[in-house]
Amino acid sequence: MDFLKTLGIEEINKGISTGIKWHDSTGEIIASFSPVDNKKIGAVIATDKAGYELVVVKAAEAFKTWRLTPAPQRGEIVRQIGEALRENKEPLGKLVSYEMGKSLQEGLGEVQEMIDICDFAVGLSRQLHGLTMHSERPGHRMYEQYHPLGIVGIISAFNFPVAVWSWNTMLGWICGDVCIWKPSEKTPLCAVACQNIIAKVFAKNNIPEGVCGLVIGGREVGEWLASDTRIPLVSATGSTRMGKAVSAAIGARLGRALLELGGNNAIIISKDADLDIAVLGSLFGAVGTAGQRCTSTRRLIIHEEIYDAVKNKLITAYKQLRIGDPLDQNNHVGPLIDKDAVQMYLHSIEKCKEEGGNFLIEGGVLSGKGFESGCYVKPCIAEAKPGFKIVQHETFAPILYLLKYKTIEEAIAIQNEVPQGLSSSIMTLNLRESEQFLSHAGSDCGIANVNIGTSGAEIGGAFGGEKETGGGRESGSDAWKVYMRRQTNTINYGKSLPLAQGIKFDI
Repeated sequence: MDFLKTLGIEEINKGISTGIKWHDSTGEIIASFSPVDNKKIGAVIATDKAGYELVVVKAAEAFKTWRLTPAPQRGEIVRQIGEALRENKEPLGKLVSYEMGKSLQEGLGEVQEMIDICDFAVGLSRQLHGLTMHSERPGHRMYEQYHPLGIVGIISAFNFPVAVWSWNTMLGWICGDVCIWKPSEKTPLCAVACQNIIAKVFAKNNIPEGVCGLVIGGREVGEWLASDTRIPLVSATGSTRMGKAVSAAIGARLGRALLELGGNNAIIISKDADLDIAVLGSLFGAVGTAGQRCTSTRRLIIHEEIYDAVKNKLITAYKQLRIGDPLDQNNHVGPLIDKDAVQMYLHSIEKCKEEGGNFLIEGGVLSGKGFESGCYVKPCIAEAKPGFKIVQHETFAPILYLLKYKTIEEAIAIQNEVPQGLSSSIMTLNLRESEQFLSHAGSDCGIANVNIGTSGAEIGGAFGGEKETGGGRESGSDAWKVYMRRQTNTINYGKSLPLAQGIKFDI
């Protein structure tokens, strides 16, 4: 495939990079098979312990230089990276689609997110502001400033194989940090491609080796990052189970963790909703990326007066979905990432049926021409009740649960009763309902929307959630502060030393 050659993807790729150079490893071979057609795309030599040590040492050395580079100059490097991503948007978008399985439109959209965060970071490079404060002591001045942290470890998930890395890396670089990336072993070639693109920019600008490290491997490599005292911040995206393990390892050494974990997102559909908008938002939220977004819509909480109308509209819409090769832009839904994901999907369907769920659109695995990989499944809809255990669980697949409510208070309570707290939405034209949903007594999620779905967050806002979602924030707003250490400074420019709180200490 031409896009592989364009991105420098080889039959067997090295899995250790220090930003400019690729290094040899004695690690195992990780093969990448596309869920689209089960064909082998390529392979990566996993990082061994010696290679990991090399990357960390190079990063620590590079940090000494990179942190002293003025932030606007760091911004100029990120600007050039944004331009390089623009030039490679089509081939990288195709690789994301082919290796992960999301539709080509979504693959291209993910690369666009990378471009957008570069643009955001360039502007931010001139806005790393602190505060000035009035001192209670005469002849004194106080202010706050932010300093780079050091090495930022980034553990990313398969469902967004490039975008989430860029959210962390571009902001980290602007802040003066250096980064080490451990991508998902399910999508390693996307990481190799990104490293190839960035290496050219770095080489052209004589950026020191180590500013952007890459280590590829399984759980063991992630454990090295989480336990490494040389890495003050680890940003981890993935399941709640993974996040708890990472958080425990980081907490044991009093490091910082930025966690973006599970989501069990709901849309409340009011009787005062615009049903066309509500159904469209629910449809994309539930089936986009085959339900493999952390912000995918898992639950629809529908007012009893319009329940049947919404249900019928959804059934009609689902029957029009086209499932197949995600590189074919006529298709809406691609495959799940692998057969393990298919088994989890089937398990959840059975659990829902055991608890009394009624399937309006039946699920199942597709077979036959075009579905030979065994990873294509049918998006399905089940009528359920809030007390179902399976409804409390996040299944990374296109299963949508419908639930009824009578009052807005009941709807919000149903929305909030799950352990996760990432994204939420209400569809209503009723001002009082929308404000109640956004109030202190409303949604307990990190993201709360009105008249849009649960997925499709913009990079300008901070992204993340509460409860078992982990509490982290990435991307826009003031999320940059996570990547820096805050310092309070007091300067005495007077001729005496008055003490704080009026204390007298005569000698």
